[in-house]
Amino acid sequence: MSSCVVTTSCFYTISDSSIRLKSPKLLNLSNQQRRRSLRSRGGLKVEAYYGLKTPPYPLDALEPYMSRRTLEVHWGKHHRGYVDNLNKQLGKDDRLYGYTMEELIKATYNNGNPLPEFNNAAQVYNHDFFWESMQPGGGDTPQKGVLEQIDKDFGSFTNFREKFTNAALTQFGSGWVWLVLKREERRLEVVKTSNAINPLVWDDIPIICVDVWEVHHLLSSVILPRNTLKHFLISFVFLSYFAALLLSGLQGKNLA
Repeated sequence: MSSCVVTTSCFYTISDSSIRLKSPKLLNLSNQQRRRSLRSRGGLKVEAYYGLKTPPYPLDALEPYMSRRTLEVHWGKHHRGYVDNLNKQLGKDDRLYGYTMEELIKATYNNGNPLPEFNNAAQVYNHDFFWESMQPGGGDTPQKGVLEQIDKDFGSFTNFREKFTNAALTQFGSGWVWLVLKREERRLEVVKTSNAINPLVWDDIPIICVDVWEVHHLLSSVILPRNTLKHFLISFVFLSYFAALLLSGLQGKNLA
């Protein structure tokens, strides 16, 4: 029996690894039609899982702005809960086997009428992206190619950072702030999303993100003053991975 238990971008696999179950027509089905169509496929037993990715730094590396305890709870408990709940949902619904995480999010968003699996799938992806968006001692000016695009779309790196920070500080309730590349316009933009929504559902390319609820309420387990919160929010860094996302998007490559 083969299985995939590593990252949130892995494919589901089945006992016959030469077969992938995938339904590009999923979005054309109503929930009821879709549920009725879920039946055993020739007796094949499906066993596969999305895994919990580890942050790319030690859990105490973001102190004093985000404590080790915060990471232990929010990543080790809440984030893990989204992964576990998603796997439980998908274990009951083999119509969704074969999707990458990005495809799963787009399919279950269902053109603005989310299916039950959407919230957990999107929250897994969002949190993975959030941990990747931070680095100890970050916030430096990005590399040349990325900086040129930021200057073009925001006027300067300082302007971008202020706009991104202000968006996070003014977001009401649970949600996310993203730097995205608008695929059609080839333009960077700062966007807010509520709850589990992310830019994939609009076919935008995410570059970095911040979990607003996390920043406002869990940093070092206290409510931080605005200037301290602002200092945390500018401690982002454009890792080579995110630079690659941006530059590949500008070249018109399909990233998701």
